[in-house]
Amino acid sequence: MRFETVITNGMVVTERGIEAVDIALNDGQIAALFSHGTPFESAEIIDAAGQYVIPGAIDIHFHCRAPAYPERGDFATETRAAAAGGVTTIFEMPISKPCCATGDIFRARKALGEANAYVNFALYGAPGLLDRDEIADMVAEGAIAWKIFMTGAPAGRNDEFEGLCLPSVDGLYQAMKLVAETGLVCTVHPEDNVLLEWHTAQLKAANRNDIFAHGESRPPHVEALAIATLLTLNESVGMNLHIAHLSSKEALEVFRRFKRTGSTASAETCPHYLFFTEEDLGRVGPYAKINPPLRKQADVEALWGGLHDDTLMAVTTDHSPFTVEEKERARTDIWRTPPGAPGVEELVLGMMDAALTGRLPLEKAVRLISTNGAKRFGIYPHKGTIAVGADADIVLYDPQQTTTISPDMLFSQAKACDKLYEGRTFQGNVRRTIVGGKTVFVDGQVIGEPGWGKFVRPVAANVDKGF
Repeated sequence: MRFETVITNGMVVTERGIEAVDIALNDGQIAALFSHGTPFESAEIIDAAGQYVIPGAIDIHFHCRAPAYPERGDFATETRAAAAGGVTTIFEMPISKPCCATGDIFRARKALGEANAYVNFALYGAPGLLDRDEIADMVAEGAIAWKIFMTGAPAGRNDEFEGLCLPSVDGLYQAMKLVAETGLVCTVHPEDNVLLEWHTAQLKAANRNDIFAHGESRPPHVEALAIATLLTLNESVGMNLHIAHLSSKEALEVFRRFKRTGSTASAETCPHYLFFTEEDLGRVGPYAKINPPLRKQADVEALWGGLHDDTLMAVTTDHSPFTVEEKERARTDIWRTPPGAPGVEELVLGMMDAALTGRLPLEKAVRLISTNGAKRFGIYPHKGTIAVGADADIVLYDPQQTTTISPDMLFSQAKACDKLYEGRTFQGNVRRTIVGGKTVFVDGQVIGEPGWGKFVRPVAANVDKGF
C-alpha cells in the first residue's frame, strides 16, 4: 500500500510503551504501524531517528477569549502558539465578549475558530443562565464540556462572564442539576466567594496593594472549602465533575478524602503550580498574578505526589494572554491587573523535561498531557493516542537538544508577558507538530495555515467517568 506520509525510525510512545515502529498516515489518520525496516511506499518520509514520537498534547483548559480583546490574542495567534508548543487540540473556555452561554454565541465562536485555528479546537459552554433550552442547543452544537466559576465576575467584565459565574450555592446547585442531565463533564473553578471577598476586604482596609496581597486574598482554604462544597453537593446531584487548576496541598487532601469514599470527580493541575512558587512573584511581579495564586514549595511537592498516585489526572495550562500594559498596572496596585499568564508553549516542554530528568515516567507524562484528557472528555480513541484509526495528531520531540525560553522564539500574542518561563531551560525540543496529517510547525517555524484546525466534539458515550 502507498501512504501519504510515513514517520520512520522514531521511538514511538504508544499505550503499550515505547515501540520501534514506523507510522503511516493517510487522509488525516494513522493508517498503519509497522516495524522499522518494513518496506513501504510513501509520498513523504519524515525521519524521526533519535526522537520521541508522541500523541499531540490536548490542552483541556485554554483561553484566547475571541472575540474579545484581539490585542491580547485570538484563535489564530494562540493556536499558532499551541502548534509551536506541540499542542494539537485546545479546549477553549467560554470567556468571550459576550460570554459563550447561548447556542447562537456558541455557533458564532465555532465559525470563528473554524476560520482561524491552526490546531484542532473544542468549545466549552457556560450553563449559568440556567436555561435548559440553551444548554440543549449547545449540546447539539457539540460543546465539549461546561465551565462554572464559583466566584463573582471581575469588575467591569460582566458581559464576558454572564452565565459563567455562580457565586451563590443555590445558583450553583441549580446549574449542577441541569448540567447533570447532559452527561457531559463540567469543569469548575473552585474558590469560595464569601471567604475570598472577606480576605480581599481585610487587605484593602489595611491599604495592602502590593504584589503579595493577591495571594493572601486567596489562601489555600478558599480553594479547599470550595472543593468540599462542590463534592458534597455532587454526592446528591451526580454531575460529571472536573476540578480546574488544583493548586494547593490543602485542596488536594480534601479532594483525596472524597475520592476515598467513592467520588468519581477528576482534577487537573497546571505547570505553573508544578514549577513555580509564590517567591516567583518577587521575581516577575504582576506577570505571576494567577487565580488561584502560586503557592509554597510544600504545595508544589504535594501536587507532584498527586500526579504520581493518579489523584490528579491531567496537566493543562490555563493559558491566559494579556497585554504588557494590563499587567504593568499592578506595579502600583495589584488589584488593577487581570489574573492569568500564557503557557501553552511550555506544556509539552515542561512535562517531557520532567520525564527526561526522572521526575515522571515518560509514558505517564504523555498520559497527563494527552491520553487522559481525551478519555475524560470523550474524544478518545480519535485523539490522545498513537494507534491505527486515530487522528494523525502527532509530535516529534528531540530529547538531545535543550530549549531556553525567550520572547523571540514564542508565537503567542502575549509572548512579552511570558515572564514566568523566560530564561528557563528545558531538556528537549519540539521539532515537529502534525495536525490531521499535515505539518503545522517544524524546526521553529509555523508553516500551517488558519483553518487547518478542525472543530472537535465529544462522543457522549465515550466520556470516561472512572477517574
